[in-house]
Amino acid sequence: MKKVQLNIESLVYSQTQSGAYVLVLIEEKGNRKLPIVIGSAEAQAIAIALEGMSPPRPLTHDLFVNFASAFNINLDEVLITKLEEGIFYSELICDSLANRVKIDSRTSDAVALAIRFKCPIYADEEVLKQAGISSTDFSSEDITLEEEVIIKEEDHELNLKSLKDLKKMLSEAINNEEYESASRIRDEINRRE
Repeated sequence: MKKVQLNIESLVYSQTQSGAYVLVLIEEKGNRKLPIVIGSAEAQAIAIALEGMSPPRPLTHDLFVNFASAFNINLDEVLITKLEEGIFYSELICDSLANRVKIDSRTSDAVALAIRFKCPIYADEEVLKQAGISSTDFSSEDITLEEEVIIKEEDHELNLKSLKDLKKMLSEAINNEEYESASRIRDEINRRE
C-alpha cells in the first residue's frame, strides 16, 4: 500500500447540508485535495484543536490524549484506508512501550486526534485516486466532444448535464474552492465513466 501525506487545508460550513462541515485535506507534495463531509460536533473538535484553544474541562478527544499519555501510548500516525459507499475509513497507528497497534476510527475523530498528538495524516493512494480532486485532472485539453450523456441528477444544482458540462463544472468548482460541490460532481463523472 502506498500512502500519501496530507495536511489540513480548510474547514468550512457546508452550503448544501444543514449542520454539516467540509474538511479539506491537501496532499503535502501535490495538488490533490480530499474533501470530507463531517458533522458539527466533529468540526468543533477539529476547530478547537486547530486554534490551540484549551477548554476549562477536557473534551472527549483531549481526554483520549490524557488517557494515552498516562499509559505511555503515542499516536504515531493517522491513515485513511478506504472509501466505501461515501464513507471514509481510518486507522490510528499507535505505539506503546511494548506494542504497535492499529485502531479503527472515524476519519473526523482520527483527524481531531492527529492535531492533538501532532502526528502526520496519510491516505492510501487508492483513496486519493478514488476521491481526490485536482484542478489539473480536468484541464481544458481533457474536455473533448465526447458523447453527451444526459441523466437526471438527484442534486437539483446539477439538473441535467452532459459529461462535457460536468467536467467543465468540476474545473470551475475547484478553481472557486467549492470542494463539496466538486466532490459531488466528481462522483457523478466517476459513475458515468
